[in-house]
Amino acid sequence: MADKLNSGHEKDIYTVLPSAFSAGPHGLGDPDDKTLRKVESEVSIPQKMKKKAKEKCEEVVQAFEKCAKEAGLLLPFKCRPQAKSLEKCLIGWYENEEFKEQCKQEYLEERSEYRRTGIRQKTKRKESTML
Repeated sequence: MADKLNSGHEKDIYTVLPSAFSAGPHGLGDPDDKTLRKVESEVSIPQKMKKKAKEKCEEVVQAFEKCAKEAGLLLPFKCRPQAKSLEKCLIGWYENEEFKEQCKQEYLEERSEYRRTGIRQKTKRKESTML
């Protein structure tokens, strides 16, 4: 079912997307819409959580990276303690409900800003330190 975008003297435009996804000042969706699509709740927000959890577990991540560089192909055997501590730290953040909600709100704010301005937020690229 198609939603009407314009009405008036201009030619009517129809789209297969609901108006919440194609409305707004730049046709990117309503900036004030706080509903999440399935892909956002199952992919985008967990990606944000993973990134932020790694930042919060920085010391453990660096210890694992150092061990990985030194161990090379023997990484699974030599770095087991570092991997376990990294896993424990990350899972601690993933299971924290306040952390999940904080990441969700940050995502919604970034999405609203993008829908309002049409400008994507620049992502910082970290120099690769893994193998």
